[in-house]
Amino acid sequence: MSDTSVKQQNTAAFYGQAVASFAIAMAATSIGIYQLNTDAWVRAFLAIAVLYLVTSAFTLSKVIRDRQEAGQIVSRVDQARLEKLLADHDPFEKL
Repeated sequence: MSDTSVKQQNTAAFYGQAVASFAIAMAATSIGIYQLNTDAWVRAFLAIAVLYLVTSAFTLSKVIRDRQEAGQIVSRVDQARLEKLLADHDPFEKL
């Protein structure tokens, strides 16, 4: 059986860039909502909408990752079955 690894690693720089990008976007959006010249309830509504959007984005990314990982596991099981069949097959054996 092959010993190929399915695990994919991101670099520390990519991880840092993603965290920094998220922090900057949240800070800019929060400051923008806070600085709006409107009633407090409108700002509160926009803040709740942003929080809902963020949690939905995290949930969506987790679902996509889980689906991809499940597909990789199924692919590895199928590959292992194929390798076992090929290893057990003797082309010179009489039927």
